[in-house]
Formats: sequence, C-alpha cells, structure tokens
Amino acid sequence: MDKTTLSALGEILGDRLRTDFETRTAYSFDALRKKFLPDAVGFPGDAAEVQRIVQLANRLRFPVVPRGAGTGFSGGSLPVHGGLVLSTERMDRILAIDTENLYAVVEPGVLTGALKEEVRKIGLFYPPDPASLKFSTIGGNIAECAGGMCAVKYGVTRDYVLALEAVLGTGELVRTGVVTMKGVAGYDLTRMLVGSEGTLGIITKATLKLIPLPESVTTLLALFPSNRHSADAVNAIVAARVTPAAMELMDRTAIDTVRETIPVDLPEGTRSALLIEVDGQELAVAREADRIAEACRSRGALEVRRASDAKGRDGLWTLRRSISPALRRVGAVKMNEDIVVPRSRLADMFDFLADLAARKRVTNVNFGHAGDGNVHVNFMVSGTDPDETRRAEEAVEEVFRAAVEMGGTITGEHGVGIIKAPFLEMEVGPMGISVMKRLKNCFDPNGILNPGKIFPEEAATAH
Repeated sequence: MDKTTLSALGEILGDRLRTDFETRTAYSFDALRKKFLPDAVGFPGDAAEVQRIVQLANRLRFPVVPRGAGTGFSGGSLPVHGGLVLSTERMDRILAIDTENLYAVVEPGVLTGALKEEVRKIGLFYPPDPASLKFSTIGGNIAECAGGMCAVKYGVTRDYVLALEAVLGTGELVRTGVVTMKGVAGYDLTRMLVGSEGTLGIITKATLKLIPLPESVTTLLALFPSNRHSADAVNAIVAARVTPAAMELMDRTAIDTVRETIPVDLPEGTRSALLIEVDGQELAVAREADRIAEACRSRGALEVRRASDAKGRDGLWTLRRSISPALRRVGAVKMNEDIVVPRSRLADMFDFLADLAARKRVTNVNFGHAGDGNVHVNFMVSGTDPDETRRAEEAVEEVFRAAVEMGGTITGEHGVGIIKAPFLEMEVGPMGISVMKRLKNCFDPNGILNPGKIFPEEAATAH
C-alpha cells in the first residue's frame, strides 16, 4: 500500500487504522499458523465504515481480508496478497433478542459462546457449537459455515441464519433473507453468503434462529474393542430411531494420546470410544439413553457409563476434551483435516486411516463427529524432517481422495481457504469451479475481497 492509500484509509478509520509492525504481525496468522504480513489492519465500527473501505478498495485496487477471531484451520482469514485486514472485533453488539419470534440480531464480532450464554439465561438455545466457541465470532462462523458436535441433531450454522446484512465486493450494502418461518422470494442470497469465506461479501449484521433450551441432558460413554464395533453401534443407534445431540467417536490413536498425558480409567482392551449425548424432555431423554445403551451393548461394548448431572457429564467428556491439548505432545506441527463420509462408511474410513499411517510411516490421531460422519484426521509431524513432512502431505491428499470416493467431502466445517484449494476440483469438478468463479465475479468483479482463497490456481504460499 502506498501513502495515498493509507492516508485515505486513515480518513475513514482515524486511529483505528494500524500500520505498526506488532499489530500487523498479530493479524498475519490464524489457527493454521501460516503467516502473511498485511500492509495495515483496520477496525471499523459499523456497516457504513465497512462500505466506505470496500468502495475505496475498488477505486485504488487493494485487497480487503475480512477477519473475525482468527480461529480457522484453513487459512481463510490470511492476507495472502497483503492489503488490509479488516477486523470486525469492534462490531460486537447483540442488538436484539426476540423471545416471541425466536431470533437474535447480532453484529459479526459477537463471540459465539457469549451469544449462547446470553440466550440460555432466558431459556433459549443457539445450537451451533464449534470447538472454538469461546473465542470464535458469529461473523467468522457464518463465513466458514461452522459446525460442531451438535450438528448431528441440530445442523450447522447455515441452518440458523435467517437474514443477513452484508457489504458486497462492489461496496454495495445488501440485505438478504427474512425473519419469518417461510420465505422463498427470489434466489437464496443468504445461503450463498454463508460459507463463502469472505470472498463474496463482508457480514455486518446477522439474524439468527433460536430454539427452546432442552430441559434435560444425559451423557453416555461407550467403550469398544475396535472402531468397527463403534461404527456398528452408531448404525444401531440410528436404527433405534434415536437422534443424539452429539455422538463423538475416538479411535485408538486418540485414546492412547490422552492416556499418555492424563490418567484415564478404561477397561482392558479398549480401542475405541463413543461419547453420546441426548437432550430434550426428561422422560424422553431417559428412554433414549436406555435405547442407546442397549444398542451399544448389542454391538459389543465393553462398558457403558452414564451421567445426567452436570458434574458427572463433565467427567465423561474428559476423554474427548483432552485430545486437542494432548496432541501438543505428539508433534510440533499438526495438519488438521476434517473430511466427511457417509455414516455407513465410517468403519471403512478408520480402517483406511490405520493402513495409511503404516504405509506412509506417519503418525495420525483420529476422532470426530460420528453422528454426521465428520472425521478429524490429525497428521502430527516434527516440522524439522522434510521427508516426514512430504509423506504427511502425500497422506493428506490420499485422505481427500478416499473421502470423495466414499461419497463424502474434503471439508465438513473448516472450509477451503488456502490449505484445501488445490484439492477442490477433486470434489466439485471443473464445471463446479467455473460456476463458482462466475458467481465470484458477480459479487466482486475487481477481485478485492479475500483474494487467494478457495480457487486452486490462486492458492498462495506462506512466507
């Protein structure tokens, strides 16, 4: 950016435009841990300022990279071509909570966990629950269409976005969607913006659907001798006509990783685990928990533990919650992938991952949201051995190919960003890429919004 551009941005943002090296460095990376230094970082306070910034970018042709909290794993908020990082963290107000029509109106910088807690106080529930909910923002969740453990029953972020206000790549302000239960007037622009990773527009306001807070919750931990037994139990639970609020599968690699860091009391021969949660009305929850326990035992569970009080449920969640912290001891660098396969192919995918680790001589730790077939595959490498890194990168590509061949997808909730851009055509084909590019051109004809993301040939390399 030249002095003219910075001066023009300064007229819009004043002292909320930062060009010092420390701030630029702080906004040069996200959870992916690759770094791209922006030319400046801006902190707009409202939609009007966002509009003025994007209009200026169109005139002077500099990149604008929207950013929430930087918790993404695909590099979606990285300034790969420099330019301005536009942080929405100052736009952090919950503007309204409508208890009659059950929706909330929020700015993009609102923390996901803060919204969930605020509506919980009045007996309401905002279901999307990404692992980063204490830190991630609603705007970032919408840009990536975040999921989480509750997706098996409640769906993902897009299922709760009723309406949006956004600044398009042209600098024009658009309002999409409706707050009513029904509405099919024209194209669904709301859905088009959700999951677009900041390449089509910058969210400035969101209207989100709320539901009543479940009155009762029960958690079960079922321990199995193999992943095949766990996967069979998942299918048995579905066949029993139970839809859990969460159903997490941890394979032997994940369990062993946790047991190396904290004491976990498990029966001998445990090689796989299912953590299952049901919620709803108290009597219905009790009946569903009984049916789940029976389904797990019928599929060879070594033990089924159960808790309904908060302390007991928290104890059962210890195994699942300890995986990510424990990974830090396995390898310095984590290649974190989030493929999805049909539920019926879960066992096949876990078998494939075990074979792949042996063939490629790499360490992978696997766990995921079994209820919706979303597997988190973590390749752990030292970061100091180029050959090890190469083998892990080859393994990642094999995982993507296997997921697609099984009828799945290369990403369930992390998005494409820069890290999966080279593999997008593998799933959507050349015509899919072509249509997406044409849509991008309609929303952002000058290509100033979050360049270098999603499309294969535009993927960038970190410095």
